[in-house]
Amino acid sequence: MAESKQQILKTVNVNTVLNDDSKSYLISKRIMDVILSLIGIILLLPVFVLISIIIKIEDYNGSVFFYQERVGKNGRKFNMYKFRSMVSNAEELKATLINENEADGPVFKIKNDPRITKIGRVLRKTSLDELPQLFNVLIGDMSLVGPRPPLPEEVKLYTDYEKQRLIVIPGLTCYWQIGGRSNISFREWIELDLKYIRERNLWIDIKLILKTVFVLFGSKNAY
Repeated sequence: MAESKQQILKTVNVNTVLNDDSKSYLISKRIMDVILSLIGIILLLPVFVLISIIIKIEDYNGSVFFYQERVGKNGRKFNMYKFRSMVSNAEELKATLINENEADGPVFKIKNDPRITKIGRVLRKTSLDELPQLFNVLIGDMSLVGPRPPLPEEVKLYTDYEKQRLIVIPGLTCYWQIGGRSNISFREWIELDLKYIRERNLWIDIKLILKTVFVLFGSKNAY
């Protein structure tokens, strides 16, 4: 009963803060998303081209980009883009690996996933596979900072408490990315997302972006 009461109190706190989000913050956040994502796409264009070539060299028949349906704000579904880091039939093979899942909660992760290609391991280790999501940010499906967008099948297993992470626009990075990533339990992940939702402001967004740049590249916890 004590835990249930605590969860209810946290729910109230989250919703109250969300209702108090100023228009100036939301507008400033969107302007920052558009400007920084556009700059990032332009500056990283040579990297996009190089990664595309390497992916094709390793697996010519597979596509360069991979898109996957994700759940965004208020349950709205959208296609999230990535550089392909797995074999072309990865989704079909997932069913055969379900018993090897190393993540807790409604999340599927395997540290040494056999579906990942050689270049894919490098891309994941450096998080370069996430770069195409700058286009998701530019068009408004995602923000630079916010809870990571989950898969529809994961959301089906969410409790009402966990669904609170869906009441804001999902992002490229949040506390999870700089706090341990795959070594963090699902419960801790949820708490970190709700912490961001309760406390978010433009200064926190800027700090998380800067910290992410230093943490992601070469992170031992990325897979």
